[in-house]
Amino acid sequence: MIARVLTLAGGLSGAAGLSQYPEFSQQYAQRLGGAVDELHQFVADFDADAASVGASREEALTQLAQGGAIGEARAETMTTTIDRYERLKSALDQLEGAGPFTRAYKAGHINDPEIVKAAWTAFKPAVPLSFEGLIFTGVGFLGGILALSLVFGLLKMLFGRRKPAEMQG
Repeated sequence: MIARVLTLAGGLSGAAGLSQYPEFSQQYAQRLGGAVDELHQFVADFDADAASVGASREEALTQLAQGGAIGEARAETMTTTIDRYERLKSALDQLEGAGPFTRAYKAGHINDPEIVKAAWTAFKPAVPLSFEGLIFTGVGFLGGILALSLVFGLLKMLFGRRKPAEMQG
């Protein structure tokens, strides 16, 4: 009886948790878009500065790195900024315009710790009333029940009641 109640509680927990994914992933994608827009401006300004002196991005970074300690530090910062922009832009390209089911399929692109933290901090759980929210709720419920059923099944196999030796014969 207790195992059934705990299994139901696991199903409800899974439903409550997974039902939030569509909205959280949407908020992540929106924040990702904002970050890409902001980083694009930095990279575009750097590229424009490089072009104004007749240099490519790579040449400008090399020249900057040869300009002493501050130049080297700034070149490293710009390289990191450019790399982050390209990584986030690629993730945004994968998530942009994707519905909640596709975002779930491409969940690996929800991977920037800073954006995840910002989205999570601002996220307010809500009751999903959309079709996709109900689907995620159902999948979470079934997943929670299945996970706890497997755990209890394994525990029963390992530690189930055994008949005493004298009663078996």
